[in-house]
Amino acid sequence: MTREQFDALCATRPGATRSGPGELDSWKVGGKMFACWGDYAHRDTNTATVVVATPDRETAEMLVEAGAAHWPPYFRGAWVGLTLDGLDVDEARHRIAVSYARVRAGLTKKAQSDLPPLEES
Repeated sequence: MTREQFDALCATRPGATRSGPGELDSWKVGGKMFACWGDYAHRDTNTATVVVATPDRETAEMLVEAGAAHWPPYFRGAWVGLTLDGLDVDEARHRIAVSYARVRAGLTKKAQSDLPPLEES
């Protein structure tokens, strides 16, 4: 998967905005980050990495133990790193949706009401 493909998936989320140069290169909803680009390559695979939130620490641990993700530097808790090399589009779409939903749910009711509605699934 390329960075452009990952960005395109993030851009489909309602109210998602991209922060760029001068700020942490990331995707946000309501001013809060739900996906982030790292300026590093994962040490085991030497491929570009993106960071997303999982629903909880236990899910993050399971993904890391299964080899589907890794612990990214500078992040804690339920955040995991995904290497782009070999990342399946459906898996990326799912991880972005989960991260986005978690971050959006943590916004104030006012901030949530200011966003476009979520699609029904």
